Amino acid sequence: MLTATEVEDLLRLHAPQVLGALVRRYGHFDLAEDAVQEALLAAARQWPEGGVPDNPRGWLIRVASRRLTDLLRSEEARRRREEAADRLAPRDAFTAPPPGEGRAPSEDDTLTLLFLCCHPGLSPAAQIALTLRAVGGLTTAEIARAHLVPEATMAQRISRAKQRIRGVPFRQPGPEDRDDRLAAVLQVLYLIFNEGYTATSGRELHRADLAAEAIRLARAVRRLLPQEAQVTGLLALMLLTDARSAARTGPHGELVPLDEQDRTRWDRAAIAEGTALVEEALAQGPAGPYQLQAAIAALHDEAPRAADTDWPQILALYDLLVARAPEPMAELGRAVATAMVHGPRAGLAEVARLEDRLSGNHRLDAVRAHLLERAGDLDEAEAAYRTAASRTLSIPEARYLQARAARLRP
Repeated sequence: MLTATEVEDLLRLHAPQVLGALVRRYGHFDLAEDAVQEALLAAARQWPEGGVPDNPRGWLIRVASRRLTDLLRSEEARRRREEAADRLAPRDAFTAPPPGEGRAPSEDDTLTLLFLCCHPGLSPAAQIALTLRAVGGLTTAEIARAHLVPEATMAQRISRAKQRIRGVPFRQPGPEDRDDRLAAVLQVLYLIFNEGYTATSGRELHRADLAAEAIRLARAVRRLLPQEAQVTGLLALMLLTDARSAARTGPHGELVPLDEQDRTRWDRAAIAEGTALVEEALAQGPAGPYQLQAAIAALHDEAPRAADTDWPQILALYDLLVARAPEPMAELGRAVATAMVHGPRAGLAEVARLEDRLSGNHRLDAVRAHLLERAGDLDEAEAAYRTAASRTLSIPEARYLQARAARLRP
């Protein structure tokens, strides 16, 4: 007999597969999702006491299909919708196997659902919300709390996203745009992880549930596409970064910078797994942005002390990263590595080149403040710390930056 928590984990695993099966056969993304949610609620009530069926996915699909059929029949245009659904359904449309039979769908519905949620017609914010809702299994209230917006606002965002993709065929993209669509999926997962690892606003520095959800989804994508180096690299990057999460805050929730963290609190199992994945990803093909960032994270994690960090190697990796994906935040990381290898003045020169592209970004001000402090320009460093503190919406980050500024005051 499974506990309620174990049942919840099982339902979260099967939810995107069930939703994908219904959307594939019937269309009607929004109604299908409502039907799946009702099936999940029924399972959450029945399974902890009555036991899990031999084929939980088949059970969920049957219950959700019955509910979806009821919803479709209740619509005024029932016949028209049924005819449209019949035309859209492929010949090998997935049907629920009988209990005890473990047949998998002919195509992977989870990956197809991810592609659908990350449709290029949606904004990044809508892609993230719809992915967390449809694939991650989070409630609208949970997603709203993660983004610090009212539940009604998030419900509208998700509803508009569903309307936008209405009528989009439920199938994986063709070879001509598959790479672009996969890149969008990975970018959405990366954004979800980053928001969980370092919240952009609010009282908490780290939203562990959001970061864990991104890692879970990245694992799911990797199971489906084990030979894709960028997928392997992204999972490695997440694991190697999240491995430090326990040491990032002090006893009162204050931010602890990387070079001051207690490295005995880092998750060594996650570091070992992430490092092995980096090596696998680099062997799978040319190193892309995720693989290179993961390799940089591995070098940080492998150093027993901050003083042992291999900064020349990190700088070399940043050189490759910036050459292959010239993105301002990557160049800001390269500026820090440059300072650690060639001195703070060299790093400040790199920061100055980013003024236009990162104007108003608190991370640029924070890096400049740190390098000014290392260079001995304490008055300028204090001012830069205070500017950075005023520009971040994260309360822990603001407090940390204000404390750094106060420490420099005569």
